[in-house]
Amino acid sequence: MSMVAEAADVPYLGDQRTGRTDARQDTLKFAEAALVDSKREGLLLAVRARWVALAVTAVTLPIINPNWDVIYYVLMLGFFALIGWAQLKVGKVGRSPLEVFLIICDLALLTFLSVVPNPWSDVHWPIGMQFRFDSFIYFFIFLSTATLAYSWRTVFAMGLWTSALWAVAVGWAYLQPESHAALSARVKEAIGADIRMFEILDPSSIGFGARFQQVTVFIIVAAILALAVRRSNALLISHAGIERERANLARYFSPNVVNELSGNDEPLTRVRTQDVAVLFADIVGFTAYADGRDPKQVIDTLRQFHERMEREVFRHGGTLDKYLGDGLMATFGTPFAGDCDALNALRCAREMVASIAELNRERKHRNEPPIQVSVGLHYGQVVLGDIGLNRLEFAVIGTTVNAASRLEALTREFGCAIVVSDVLVRQARAESSSSSADFAPFVEQPARIIRGLEQPLDIWTFP
Repeated sequence: MSMVAEAADVPYLGDQRTGRTDARQDTLKFAEAALVDSKREGLLLAVRARWVALAVTAVTLPIINPNWDVIYYVLMLGFFALIGWAQLKVGKVGRSPLEVFLIICDLALLTFLSVVPNPWSDVHWPIGMQFRFDSFIYFFIFLSTATLAYSWRTVFAMGLWTSALWAVAVGWAYLQPESHAALSARVKEAIGADIRMFEILDPSSIGFGARFQQVTVFIIVAAILALAVRRSNALLISHAGIERERANLARYFSPNVVNELSGNDEPLTRVRTQDVAVLFADIVGFTAYADGRDPKQVIDTLRQFHERMEREVFRHGGTLDKYLGDGLMATFGTPFAGDCDALNALRCAREMVASIAELNRERKHRNEPPIQVSVGLHYGQVVLGDIGLNRLEFAVIGTTVNAASRLEALTREFGCAIVVSDVLVRQARAESSSSSADFAPFVEQPARIIRGLEQPLDIWTFP
């Protein structure tokens, strides 16, 4: 009955490596949420489909059997509608005995109406004639609607439950006393020695062969539909995992990189070294700004800052490595090296400064104090790869990262917004799409000793 329990039967499509248990649990958690939504939507759709089918049946029954006693069956359709309403109220993901009970009530009521003669009818048919009205086909309606809301186990169980109820009904009919022996005798006399024809035309015959065929076909159809439901659930779980992964990637990578990462199996797991542009951005004097201010105002300011910085990083093809309180770290050239990584980082830094200037104009209209951004950039070799065992993080580490962070701190000393290493500037100049306008506002400064680097580093400042 439980759709969530089926997740254990579906091959896990994510990372199979040892130590990835948290990732698998996250996928199952997202899959469970997806299954909850699917069950809720599917059950609502199944009940609506039931009501439509019942309405169509209520209209067609008087056409098929234009007699007043058909009202009995039309009224019984109301009970099926009521059971559907109850299933909608009690339906949930997981094992639900009450929901199973309502399903069996559906099947038992339909079995009863199919086999027991209409008490409002003036015509007393032989019991065997009840099986000639082909009421069994209505079981397929309930089976088909079950595929919209229930697990594959429940769909297949419905096939077994229906078969069991139908076998009980056939046994009950067989045990009923003979009521139309004379009629059967006249039919046999008219047919003569053709036994097979007599079995077909005998009004008292239950037709065990036909009943067995009905049950067999129904179980086969139930099994096929159960397989279809299981496959659908497997695809749903897989899709939930993919969406989770895409959502996680979208937090750090630009949309075009997310699309490329989604098309690869494990692009982030391989540890490697490559040249990368690293950018650090920070709010100058934020600690003093936050001191004594309303916490909500402080958080709002951080959100405004990070929203604009993140937008510029992604707009220039960068990767948001991490937030650092009132700052952030971004990389350009991860997870895949590009043709203009250094130039993109440089342009991103300038656009960050311009974006904060625009934000300050908005803040001025709201009588809020301005904020100042400082940016440091460096270019060089880093190490890329996953770190951690259970809680994994895509990490970019190395002296290049440390140097970029210390260049950002130099902005206070120079009283400028951006400090860039000459290594990055030279790399940006060498990239194909660069122009003189990209470097015009930068001023070359004397080499500075940067802690962690063996040689002094030539730098540029802006503005």
